[in-house]
Amino acid sequence: MLGLCFSDSLVINHPQPAMSKIILVIDNEPSIQEVTQICLETVAGWQVITASSGHEGLEKAATMQPDAILLDVMMPEMDGLTTFQKLQENAATCEIPVLLLTAKVQASDRQRYIDLGVREAIAKPFNPIDLAAQIATALGWNLVIQ
Repeated sequence: MLGLCFSDSLVINHPQPAMSKIILVIDNEPSIQEVTQICLETVAGWQVITASSGHEGLEKAATMQPDAILLDVMMPEMDGLTTFQKLQENAATCEIPVLLLTAKVQASDRQRYIDLGVREAIAKPFNPIDLAAQIATALGWNLVIQ
């Protein structure tokens, strides 16, 4: 899988090695963080890092360099789309693929998210058992069920 970073009209490709993945979950709801963490760690064996706000997520993304970010759209203070925009503006985080967790996944919303550079929009509520497969499919990863 290649990560793409659009910086100053230059596209940079970075190979992604096949190994255990690190997923950053940015969601202000502790219950969503907990369910997501349990299912991704149990089903896929991925390491999950959580952040409760866009600001905290930006800091953790830059320092921890996760393989992917699951980002809630509706959050107080800084919403998911603003957080995504700031991730794209930062050279340290612009290559990290982002998947949105949202209650709004109508065709027009999904196309708008894709046009912005989001890899996938996953509907809330989601099926915890299927979440790892949805992420792997969207990112072209091979999923080894634990």
